[in-house]
Formats: sequence, structure tokens, C-alpha cells
Amino acid sequence: MHHQGDLPELLIPASSLETLKVAVHYGADAVYIGGEAYSLRAKAINFTEDEMRQGVSWAHAHGVKVYVTVNILAHNEDLEKADEYLSFLGQLKPDALLVADPGLFSLARRICPQIPLHISTQANNVNYETFLFWHRLGAQRVVCGRELSLAEIRKIRSNIPDELEIEAFVHGAMCISYSGRCLLSNFFTGRDANRGACTHPCRWQYRVLQSSEAKQDLQSSKGSAEKLAWIEEESRPGEYLPVYENERGTFLFNSKDLCMIEHIPDMIDAGIDSLKIEGRMKNALYVATTARTYRKALDCLKQGREAYEAGMNWYREQIKDCTFRPFTTGFFYGKPGGSEQIYDSNTYEKSSTYLGCVQDIVQIGGHRCIEVIQKNKFSVGETVNLMRPDGSDEEFIVEEIFDENGRQIMSAPHPQQKLYVRTDADAERYDVLRRKEAAPQA
Repeated sequence: MHHQGDLPELLIPASSLETLKVAVHYGADAVYIGGEAYSLRAKAINFTEDEMRQGVSWAHAHGVKVYVTVNILAHNEDLEKADEYLSFLGQLKPDALLVADPGLFSLARRICPQIPLHISTQANNVNYETFLFWHRLGAQRVVCGRELSLAEIRKIRSNIPDELEIEAFVHGAMCISYSGRCLLSNFFTGRDANRGACTHPCRWQYRVLQSSEAKQDLQSSKGSAEKLAWIEEESRPGEYLPVYENERGTFLFNSKDLCMIEHIPDMIDAGIDSLKIEGRMKNALYVATTARTYRKALDCLKQGREAYEAGMNWYREQIKDCTFRPFTTGFFYGKPGGSEQIYDSNTYEKSSTYLGCVQDIVQIGGHRCIEVIQKNKFSVGETVNLMRPDGSDEEFIVEEIFDENGRQIMSAPHPQQKLYVRTDADAERYDVLRRKEAAPQA
């Protein structure tokens, strides 16, 4: 329930059981996960039913809520097994289901009426009548469309009941289409973004051809070809799409990432109950970095505005310690201009590499070792960085690495290999190990 002045919930994505535990470890109030069906991140690892049971149980034991995404826009065939899946979710007892499709909403109300329903951003919730519509049908929370400004959210809050919660994205990837309803992936690859199979063609690189150049290949041109440019995606030569050319470069659809770490008080003032971080496709380093930074900012804010402002340089520095695109405040302060939101590259910036997550602390040959499943290669003699949930880090040199048989190795030859790293570092389970890279370009 909304209470003005309370700290909002910090809602963190999780792509797997391990990432869920990392999210909880680094300060999430709630996590959102997807099962293997009916979730808009079909390419994410996602949770088996058994993993979902374990995840909900583990989170609840640590006082953290779990929301399950059931937010595809369903076609007829998608409904065939929906009853069975929703019955399972009813038994699972997560803290809410995230839905977008009115058909799935109706089924969920009928099959598992005891589970609260949250309306996904995919439902394009951009005015207070829409919020009221879903409230009348029994929704507990509505997620704002990313197209809303804080002024619009304030107006929504003033026109809806206190008990109807507002959730809004505070960080992560932005979509070029209205709250995710994009057809580019379907058009290029036959994979439907609205059923969880987006290939992110908005991130691809396109070449702009002038009308005359395209005409030579197309041999004939229709309409006002002189005013048009044509785009060609780099891996699809000879396929031309007409566009009006502008000054924004050739990455026509590619947005910067949303980051509101410097503006949390404005989001609270607008009446937002839950701050949502995007990223169910992201790894544990991203989850640890975003959860830890926003947790610290919120905890400082609880002490007062001055404490929050005092930590600003730390938040700015920390939030870049994973893979990201340059940042934008999106639509929160009005409609952004091209240069404010369009990112003119398809590469990510990267200041740290994810090496693995601490699985356990063990003794090998009388030495204290941390057990890690290697995500990226590292070697004896390297300096690695251990992230702690309280915001502190500890750097240490890798003195010895042992394989599963207790043999000494210089580095692991295989990804996903279980390693034991000798260290006196003060590590706990689910701490994240990273290697600091060269500072990103400003």
C-alpha cells in the first residue's frame, strides 16, 4: 500500500536461481523471475518449476518477495496449457504475478485468485483511467509505461486510490517501441518480441543509403524517393527499408540505458511505490552492481537527503561497474531529444568483467578457499575484486587455484568449471568476483 514518505521497494531481476540469491544477498526487497513459459524473456535462462520452488522458498526465508512474469501477449495456442501453468503458480505461492494480456489476467483471476496481480509495462499503462480500469478488475499494482514523465505519474497518483501501487523502471535498457510492443524482431527474424523471443534488432547497426544509391540497386523507386533515405542492416545486404533521414546517425532505434540513481527523491515524490531495475537477461555482476548501488542510495536516503547527496559520487562510480550503455533519464523529465536518448554505437561500455559468484567457503590442503564456477577466465597472479553487499570491496591477488580434484592449476581451461581459489579475503556465499578493466570512456 502506498504511504507517502516511505522508501519504495527495490525490485531486482533474476535470470536464474543463482542470480536470485545474488539479488537477495545484495539488498533486493523483491525479485522478479520468469518460468520457462509465458514470460517475455524467452532467451533468458529462466527457471524450471523446481528452481522456482527453491527460489520462492529461499527468498521468503530471507524476507524478500518474488514476483513471477506471465506477461506475454498470448495467441490462441498459448492458452492451451495456461490453466495448468497458472494452477502450478497458485501452489507455488509467489507474492504476485506480472501480467499484460487481459485473457491471461482473466484466467489468473479464476485459477489462482489468491495470488495478487500486477499489470506489466507491456500493457501500455500511461493514464490514470487505465490504472483505475485494472484496479476495478482486481489488480494490486500497475507498472508505468516507460513513456511517462514524473509529472504524469504524479497526476496518476492523485487520481487513483492509495491502495493501488505504482511501479516504475528506475534503471536499465529502454525499448524504442511503446513499452516493448515491437515488430522489428518479427519482421527480420520471425521471432516475436511480444511472445518472449526478441532478437533486439534495435541494437543492430544500419547503413543509410541516399535515394540515388538505393535506386541503382532497387532500379525503381516509388513515392517521394528524393526526400527518403534507405536503411540496410549490416548483416542483410540488399534488403532496403525506407526512412526519412535525420541527423541522429545510423543507429536509428538504439536507446541509451535508463539511470535514475541521481533522482530517486523525485521518483518518491511522484508517488512511486516500487523502483524496478530492468535486466532478466543480465548476469550476476549486473544484478549485484545495480542492487548494491540502489540499495545504498535508498538506505542513505532513509537517513536524510544530505546523506543521500553525500554519496552521489560513489553511486555514479559504482553503477558503471558492470556492462552498460551510456545513461539517460528517459522520459521522466519530458520527451527527450535525439542526442539525449539515441546511442550512436551498438557496443556496450565495460569497466569490470564478471568472474564468478562465491558458491562456498572450503578448506583445501589446510588453506581457506572460495569455491567459484568460472564465468570468465582468470589466472594465478591476477588481481581480482570481491564485491560485498555493504558497498565495500576487497582486492586480492590470486595465489593458487585448485580444480575439482584438488590439483593446482594456473587457470581453468573451460568456462563454467568449478574452481577453488586460495584467499584470506573476507568472502561470503553469493559475493561476486570481478576483474576491474580500464575505465570506460566518458
